[in-house]
Amino acid sequence: MKSLLFALLLPIAIFAQSTVDLGEGYINKKQFSKAEKVLNAFVKSNSDNLKAIELLGDAYGHQKKWDEAAAEYKKLIKAKPKTANYHYKYGGALGMKALSVSKVSALGIIGDVKSSFLKAAELDSNHIETRWALVELYMQLPGIIGGSKSKSLKYANQLEALSKVDGYLAKGYIYEYDDEPELAEKYYLKAIKVGGSLTCYEKLTALYEKEKQPEKAITNIEASQIKHQRNSLHYQIGKVCADYNVQLDKGKQCLVVYLQNHSAKDGVPKAWANYRLAQIYKHKSDTTNALKYINLAIAELPKIEVFQDFKEDL
Repeated sequence: MKSLLFALLLPIAIFAQSTVDLGEGYINKKQFSKAEKVLNAFVKSNSDNLKAIELLGDAYGHQKKWDEAAAEYKKLIKAKPKTANYHYKYGGALGMKALSVSKVSALGIIGDVKSSFLKAAELDSNHIETRWALVELYMQLPGIIGGSKSKSLKYANQLEALSKVDGYLAKGYIYEYDDEPELAEKYYLKAIKVGGSLTCYEKLTALYEKEKQPEKAITNIEASQIKHQRNSLHYQIGKVCADYNVQLDKGKQCLVVYLQNHSAKDGVPKAWANYRLAQIYKHKSDTTNALKYINLAIAELPKIEVFQDFKEDL
């Protein structure tokens, strides 16, 4: 009898799993509205399938439907209140909603955001994403409603105990946010030394650009290029050179290499590289070539206002 029952139920289980897998596949392909449609219909008749509910919440979140995402994550918390990741995702959805509404409305949400993250941290002492969320939350909140640099550093220290790279990046973020660039630089350099990911280099480059230190930014990008060998870094060097009117020949050379080796995975369209070349030629007082490259940029992306404005100023 048991084997007969199993045989009858097996096709239903296979169908359920294939539907969930289909929804997850749509999410992986960034086809979020399709994922929502498939998973929403499935969850209505399978309200106990926690993976489907979570994926539906994720599909809503990717579309910035924060109320809907939070509602799905809340179902997960009700079903399994001791799962840290569910509290983290719920707090994240509420936090993103808080950023999208008025400051007055956000005040009514922040308490739930904080309590959700704190609960996730309490439930899982190794949950890195939650500690990152708390680092950012306590730095960004005004002191009058609970913001605290010391609390932010507390969670940065916890991150450092779990992952030195994350801890150093978190401290770099804290000191950069608090307008202490020397300390921020110190910790971003530490992150590069122990981790050396593209993200580590990008954080330091962004700091140098923010502090108007283009020479340091270029040196840092070059170090990243030696380690990671990414064509996109040629564009980044050219961008800094063009924006700050420094090392123009190096910038031109890097942009030419970027264009020659361009592929979709580089992320930045060729039009932007042509725009940076136009900037460089304008710095060199070579209007003919500046016009040539800005026309190439406009031909590819005619609706970008900065391209049109640049051409008018030539």
